[in-house]
Amino acid sequence: MIDGRQRKNINTALFVEIVQKSHQRTGQLTKGIVAKILTKSANDPYGIKVQLETGFIGRVINRLE
Repeated sequence: MIDGRQRKNINTALFVEIVQKSHQRTGQLTKGIVAKILTKSANDPYGIKVQLETGFIGRVINRLE
């Protein structure tokens, strides 16, 4: 797994695990393919914010291979 806090590690069409804002307390992860990268900065301590092809928005926890 690759660090999801650095924008250079995240590209569209990657399979990732995200945590949605409503699931931050429980830590429930959602898997999907990145459609859009929403974070503009090079890194984010909480994870790069993305939108999945399914429409879910959250912060990348893991990049899956």
